[in-house]
Amino acid sequence: MTLALLSYPETVQFLYALGNESRSAKLGLDRMRALLERLGHPERGPEFVHVAGTNGKGSVCALIESCLRAAGRKTGLYTSPHLKEPTERIQIEGQPVPANLFSAAFDRVHRAAEAMLAEGELDHHPTYFETVTLMGLLLFHELGVQTVVLEVGLGGRLDATNVVLPQVAVITPVDYDHEAYLGRSLEAIAGEKAGIIKPGVPVVLGPQRPEAEAVLAERAAQLGAPISRWAAWRAKDLALTAYGSRFVVDGRRQFRIECPLAGEHQVSNVLTAIAALDLLEVPAEAIEEGIRTTRWPGRLERVSEKPEIVLDGAHNPAGAEALARHLRRFYSGRRIWLVYGAMRDKAVSEAAGHLFPLAEGVILTAPRHPRAVRPEALAQLVEHPRLLVASDVERAIGSAMEMAAPKDAIFITGSLFLVGEARSLLVQ
Repeated sequence: MTLALLSYPETVQFLYALGNESRSAKLGLDRMRALLERLGHPERGPEFVHVAGTNGKGSVCALIESCLRAAGRKTGLYTSPHLKEPTERIQIEGQPVPANLFSAAFDRVHRAAEAMLAEGELDHHPTYFETVTLMGLLLFHELGVQTVVLEVGLGGRLDATNVVLPQVAVITPVDYDHEAYLGRSLEAIAGEKAGIIKPGVPVVLGPQRPEAEAVLAERAAQLGAPISRWAAWRAKDLALTAYGSRFVVDGRRQFRIECPLAGEHQVSNVLTAIAALDLLEVPAEAIEEGIRTTRWPGRLERVSEKPEIVLDGAHNPAGAEALARHLRRFYSGRRIWLVYGAMRDKAVSEAAGHLFPLAEGVILTAPRHPRAVRPEALAQLVEHPRLLVASDVERAIGSAMEMAAPKDAIFITGSLFLVGEARSLLVQ
């Protein structure tokens, strides 16, 4: 990889100038395929585990990557969005790619795109997400990564990541989100997620609603893709706490699991990850060690005590419902203060309906993001007897800490962008 022409801050500024990744999304794979050909087909280097779904796909990606690394493989991990820096999206062996390599990869992609635009071979510069996806594929190939765990950005069928032929495809629970892009019914959304299923390639299905399961299974059958289900692996002797879980997994093999990721939903995420890892023939000891050492920031992540402060990117109704179950199970005897902010394309009223009744007080705020709903507008959409508005995240956290007693708990949630900004303030 040659030296970058732009500095890292200039690279990030250019990426942001391409527009918000959702707002500027141009679903389709023609640009990706044309650019990959110009770049020498870096997607043909490593093997891939391709992961789609509405909820849990990031956690499943983190679990699978950690186990593959524990097994001695040189790993890549591609996820979105980032919490603080865009380099987090492209990880090599568990670490964000260095800024100079990130910028060098951007230069390669940008120069190729500019040349092809000048030659009339592209209709449009690649979008933010397309550009970073191409950068990741370049880096994984050139740095000699053996296995990449690749998270879908939006949907699956037309997502920029859907240019790889994976060893295994994984689809975590399908639920309502991004309906404007993916369709208004679960069947339509599942049809988009099913787009990552490839002929003859094994697919792992996490927990699904019946109508989504039917669509996914039908597509797999059409393509001759063998299905492995999370339910083929059973969790027993479960000991669940607010901060993780321990259990035994029984199936084709047996594992003793210590999972540091909080939330009851992580148990099914672990079983889904194990189903994929079993297909990849990862040794049992690497699976146990990899799960024990998995880190996935911003998801039920405790960052402070007295008062306890927990970050959770519950950005859609299903995520809010999972967080509400966690609160009822582990925090029912304590006062909860909620710092909440959301993006404009989210089902705010439904998410708030799950969470707000459990809170002593709610502080509405907004991260520094063009799609964020201003807190004053949020206040018109939701109801709570103790509703406060804070102009920015730092003030919202300050207000919550002023009101919370040492034994109380503060949850910061509603958007991963909000969580990322809060994490920058709270985690040094």
